[in-house]
Amino acid sequence: MPDPADHNARATAEDAGQPQPTRRRRDLRRADGVLSDAQTGTMPAVTPEPSTSPDAGTPVPRRSSWAEAAAAADQAKPAAHAPAPTRRPAKPPVTALPPTPLPQVPEPQPAQPAFEDFSTTAEPHDGGEAAPPSSSASGTQPDETPAFRRIRPTAADVIAESPMPDFISSPGLFVKEQKPRPVGGFRGAIYAMTGGAWNLGPSAKQRDEDELARRISRQLQGSYNTAVLSLKGGIGKTSTTVGVGLTLAEFRGDAPCAIDANPDSGDLVERALGEGIYQQSSPRTITDLLKNIESVDSLTALARYMHHAGRLHLIAGEQDPEVSDSLTAAEYLRIRKLISNYYSVALTDCGTGVTHNAMSGILQSADNLVIAAGYAVSGAKRARSTLHWLASHGYEDLARNAIVVITDKDEVSSRVDKDAIEEHLAGICRQLIAVPHDRGVADGDLVTLDVLKPDTRRAYKEIAAAIVDGYR
Repeated sequence: MPDPADHNARATAEDAGQPQPTRRRRDLRRADGVLSDAQTGTMPAVTPEPSTSPDAGTPVPRRSSWAEAAAAADQAKPAAHAPAPTRRPAKPPVTALPPTPLPQVPEPQPAQPAFEDFSTTAEPHDGGEAAPPSSSASGTQPDETPAFRRIRPTAADVIAESPMPDFISSPGLFVKEQKPRPVGGFRGAIYAMTGGAWNLGPSAKQRDEDELARRISRQLQGSYNTAVLSLKGGIGKTSTTVGVGLTLAEFRGDAPCAIDANPDSGDLVERALGEGIYQQSSPRTITDLLKNIESVDSLTALARYMHHAGRLHLIAGEQDPEVSDSLTAAEYLRIRKLISNYYSVALTDCGTGVTHNAMSGILQSADNLVIAAGYAVSGAKRARSTLHWLASHGYEDLARNAIVVITDKDEVSSRVDKDAIEEHLAGICRQLIAVPHDRGVADGDLVTLDVLKPDTRRAYKEIAAAIVDGYR
């Protein structure tokens, strides 16, 4: 061990007035100028290399603590050589030492995620050219932060890019279409026995019936009137009006109205209600309605002058022979105008012929016509004459769009060629429909749909559908 500094008289004389640490370092210096750390017993100060210092030429302060020197060396390393952290690195703990200026450490670069967006890749797709390489691949620093790269789209992206289905206009996308229930026949029996497990769907006949019902129940904009007329009495004009009116009332959402405009004591209400019921009710007629038409301002007020056969509303004709033929065209037009305020479909049962007083008003307000005829030779000729008269008196459109109904009321003999009569009349009208012989029609009494034959009911459905088809 060397002599202590306080026993060296020369050192004491030379070091007068100098700080103690400086004197100690000088005494320990060798001849070659290297400090002897082994004899001082202290850690040498660690300084960063000049090449890695962020500020070249700036003197780096020495550290007397090994921990502080190591921390300063770690901070002085370039950030590019360190792995990209996912978080901002926490500062190392610093011991309580006298404050010393620290070198400036550059901010760490933002962490690059482990996934990228497919839109930024340079792989060609659909035969297109590859995208140009990014600036990071060429070694240059990009101006902006590079876009993220995703390995696969997220669930949020898939939902956002998928088109939203229309729940209002396309309910079939979410609910399976159910077959209509078969009614009657073999298909209906199978459906009933299996409790609906086996549904073969409706038959062709049932599909035709459903199509007729759809045509009859078509919604209408406005009020329409159909006139039922003939040149010969007793061939099914009134029974056709009642049967078609009841059919319209069965399938349509709005109740139809039937007007008895027959000047010869028409029996429209009696055929719809029955003679006994009509006599027991208040027998108000079209004449009573005309007398008080100014006070009728609602459907409730109008109902006082009407009769009801189920959902079919009727206005009875005048039964007094002295006043039955007094209905004029102007009076009928007033009745028709009143009915149009409350009913979308009206049927007018006309009298025999086309020359009575109210006929001009009926034809003027009619939207289409039903011409009643029979299989007798005289009935077919009169139906043809009616169409010719209409075409020659300014009603050509009504004649062209007329519906000819042939009712087999009297069961003519086999000598009459029914097919020839139908072919003869079919060429001069829009549609010809035949009503088979039925006792519920031929007796001239009450007409109800429940007692009619299935073929008769179907004929009335076809007439009702043809009538509604003509409303344009």
